[in-house]
Amino acid sequence: MKLNRPLRFVLHSLKRMRQALNGITLSWESELTMRVHIVAVVLVSLTGVWVGLSATEWAIVFSLYGLIMGLELVNSSIEALCDFVQPHDHPAMKRTKDLAAGAVLMASVFAVAAAIVLFYPKISALLAP
Repeated sequence: MKLNRPLRFVLHSLKRMRQALNGITLSWESELTMRVHIVAVVLVSLTGVWVGLSATEWAIVFSLYGLIMGLELVNSSIEALCDFVQPHDHPAMKRTKDLAAGAVLMASVFAVAAAIVLFYPKISALLAP
């Protein structure tokens, strides 16, 4: 039986979603840094509720969550591919891995800077005598 085009699209999309969720699960299971990022998301979110972030501030925070965790997934996939292609130490693979890790670090540093800008005034006001 031939499926109609919209149904094929839905089934294909569900398959892709399942693959993407599998990638996130693999990252959770095998990457300590992803688990650290998840803990940070929980702590920052709880702090955001405590200080009463505005809708715009939440949008910024969620965008940074997506950026950092998305880069972490890309970094993990690059590392896995490098290890598959060249299982032994090689300068080109080290450079590739270091560049990918640097992207995550760069985004994380700027996310922390953004968090300071967003949270410091609110926390200071809440803790002021």
